[in-house]
Parts: sequence; structure tokens; C-alpha cells
Amino acid sequence: MNLAVRDIRHNAGRFVFTTVGIGLLLMVVMGMGGIYRGLIHEATLLVNRIGADLWVVQGSTRGPFAEVSRLPGNLEDRVRAVPGVAKARRFVSHTVQREHQGKPLRIVMQGLSWPEDRGEWIPLISGRMLNQAHFEMIADVSLGLALGEKVHLGQDAYEVVGLTRGMVGSSGDGLGFFTVSDAQRIQFDTPGEAVRIERAARRERLAKTDIGRLQPVLLDRANGTSQSIPALAKPQVSAVLVTLAAGASAADVRANLAAWPDVTVYTTQEQRDLLVSGMVDKARRQLGLFRVLLLIISTVIIALIIYTLTLDKVRDIALLKLIGARNHVIGGLILQQSLIMGAAGYGIAWWLGRYAFPRFPRLVVIENEDLVSLAFIVLGISTLASVLGIWKALRVEPNTVLAA
Repeated sequence: MNLAVRDIRHNAGRFVFTTVGIGLLLMVVMGMGGIYRGLIHEATLLVNRIGADLWVVQGSTRGPFAEVSRLPGNLEDRVRAVPGVAKARRFVSHTVQREHQGKPLRIVMQGLSWPEDRGEWIPLISGRMLNQAHFEMIADVSLGLALGEKVHLGQDAYEVVGLTRGMVGSSGDGLGFFTVSDAQRIQFDTPGEAVRIERAARRERLAKTDIGRLQPVLLDRANGTSQSIPALAKPQVSAVLVTLAAGASAADVRANLAAWPDVTVYTTQEQRDLLVSGMVDKARRQLGLFRVLLLIISTVIIALIIYTLTLDKVRDIALLKLIGARNHVIGGLILQQSLIMGAAGYGIAWWLGRYAFPRFPRLVVIENEDLVSLAFIVLGISTLASVLGIWKALRVEPNTVLAA
């Protein structure tokens, strides 16, 4: 009988508990790689889905997902007039956290340039896209909202007309899609008392100027709504998304837009790279460090168990040497035991991960190449862990079996 299998049966309890522990460690290692891939998927999901060729953002900034970007809404019309541009859309992105039905509700709000963009590109699982300019929203199912449910945001209530799945932001919070005007109305919502104080302060500032004293009628205008004052700008957008016309040169269009001093232009790939290198990079390095530490711990645990099992069968090894067994045979038996432990732990990790990872609060993406690479890593650490046991076995003297 194979000595490795025989010894495993003899120490079944120790082997099983150790293998389960190794399997749990390897499952965490596997999960960390999946979490990293999930972070990249969530961070770049919207950029990949929205279907823009160029992103026009505030000058000297990295775009709405990396930092604050503010552009005047009428920039959309300027961009649309550039040769080679088929379509230009306003884009608004920000996060709100409110209370809904006694529970916190955190939404990553995306403003769609209605009516040009009604959300046709959003993968709906039920409901419909936006059909009117106000008071409708499309929500990801992770927000826990039902079709037809109304959510109070700011001073208005918004009805959920469509549901989607898997549309989350880089923070893992579900996306909510509104028209740009509604998203801006929610973003810049101000309590009534704050509005009254600002109007009074505005009137007071005007009253201290010469034009305010010479034209008292302007004081009443200053005390009115912001929309009635032409000098005050309208709410700004986060970016303008550009879709190129068929046959248009992206380089030429980008060069024309980049000549404007108030904007910066990125391609979709550059926007994706900025997200990965900025928001995800630190998480990648931290997860990678933990993976390395866990692999080292797994190697140490397997090595110690193999060494302990080798000590338990010193007399058996001595007997094998006494009857003429060669060193490579004894070393092979210990290596087999280490490989069996590593393979069994890998199998447990894969089996548990199939049931555990879908229940994680963040997306875990496990690809076949990750499974293959981890299998080779387990093969390597199992081989490395057997070195200590083989070293001890080779130092056993045959006459040990004759000792009292």
C-alpha cells in the first residue's frame, strides 16, 4: 500500500482538519483575486456601457469618476457643432444618501440627457426606460426598490419605472438613472430657509452698490428666484459625452476639442485607465499583499503538518531504509502526501467558493485563468512545503528502528 495514503488513513483526523483549514485559506486567496476583478468590473461598468467615444470634462481634471468636474450645460451645443460629432449628451454623476421607509438609501445618481438619451442602453429586467422629463427613475435591484414605488428626493417624489441588475458604481452602491434636470434638481436642492437667507443676502449686497441705489427696482429682482437673474449661471453638468459620426477621425475631433482652454478630452479607454489606476490601484495592491501573506501562511501550515507527520513515522522510514528503500522513494512518498493535502485544500476552496462568493456584498468575479494560476501556485507551495519533511526523512538513520 502507498505509504502516503496509509499514513493519511492513520492520521485521518489531523489530515482532514488541516486540509479544511488550508481550503478555507485558499478560498480567501481565491476570493481576493475575484474581489479585485469585481472592483475593476464595477469601476468601469458605466464607462463601458454608456457607449461614448470621447469624454469632455472640466479643464485640468480627470473626469467625473476621479474628481469633481463642472461644465456649463450649454457646452453640449458647442460640442455638437464640431465637425465629426454625431451626438453630444450631457452627463451628471453624484451620490446621495437619504432615508427611505426608515432605512438608509444610498444611490449613485446618473443624469441622462433626456430626450436624446432615455436609457436605451441600460439592460432592463423589468419596466421601461424614461418617457418623460421629470419624476421618473430607473433603479438597480440592489437598492431594494420595487417597480412603481415612489422615492422622495429633495422636494419631489420619483417613480421607479424600470429595474436593472448589476448596474453599480465603483463604491458598490446601486445606480439610479434620472434625467439630467432631475439629477441637478436633487443635487442642488436647498432647504427653504437657506434659500430665503441667500435671497436676503443677495438683495443686501446689491443695495450697497451704486446700481442698486440708482435702480431700486433691481432690488426686487435680486430678491426673486435665481432663474429670473440672467447673470446667475444654470446648474453645471459633470461631463459631455461625444459620439462620433460614421467615418469621422477620433484624433481630429479630439484635437479640435482639446484646443478649447476650458475643457479636457479623454477617450473611453483613457477614462477606463484613469479609473483603474486611480480608484482601484490601492485596493489592488492591498489585496495582492494579503494574498501573498495567506499563501505564505498556507505554505508554513502544510510544511509543519508534513514535518509532524514525518516525525510520527520515523521508525517506519528507518525500516524502509533498512530493507533497502532508496531516498527518492521515501522523498516521493512525503511529496505525494503534501500534494494530496494541497489538492484536497484546493478542491475544498473551489467548492466552498461556488456557494460563498455569490453571497458576498461586493461582486466577486472568478475567471478560469485565475483558477488555473491558483492551481499552479498550490502545486508550487505544496512542493515547497514538503522540503522540510523530506529533509527530515533523509536524515533518519536505518538503525533507528533497532533502538529501544
